[in-house]
Amino acid sequence: MKISLGYTDDDWRKLDLDNNENDWQTAVQMLESRIKERYFDPVDVLLEFDEKQPAHKRSFGFTILAIDCLLAEMFESFIEGHESSEGKSKEVFVRFLTTRPRFKTHFADENLAKKFYSEYRSGILHQGEIQGDGLIWSVGSMVMNIRNRIVVNRTAFHKAIKDEFSDYLDQLRSPQETDLRSKFKLKMESICKR
Repeated sequence: MKISLGYTDDDWRKLDLDNNENDWQTAVQMLESRIKERYFDPVDVLLEFDEKQPAHKRSFGFTILAIDCLLAEMFESFIEGHESSEGKSKEVFVRFLTTRPRFKTHFADENLAKKFYSEYRSGILHQGEIQGDGLIWSVGSMVMNIRNRIVVNRTAFHKAIKDEFSDYLDQLRSPQETDLRSKFKLKMESICKR
């Protein structure tokens, strides 16, 4: 199985994560490559193209937010060491929004995070639309409440996802982060078993 362009599951299995710090750095690089190539690079291309359009003609917000919602749930699964978020998707996603530094100020109210999960994450990923009267914009604050509707700036949301992931990688690179590393290892091993 291909982890990313430069790595396979065989490369993962060759790592000695119990005894070799250089292998840990390689493991983190594998994850970084996987996420960058599969998700961040494509979204960045969409954003670059869309940002050249006048604000009223920008149309990639749903695609961008769909990918970022997928990433939020996946990142929290890595952080918590879940092989899968099946059966606990809402809890995992809401925990990401309410605990990650770049999101928790916007989602300090857990009810808002739950509403975002239902209307945006589940609506877009399962129905291809927002399940409510929310809006996706490319301007303004990351999350706004305008006349009782959630308005999300997909550009700011994406930047926050990227920054959270960068911070997570920095933590994984530290040998002192033994608990975070063991949870990362669980998640990666489950990916490489498939």
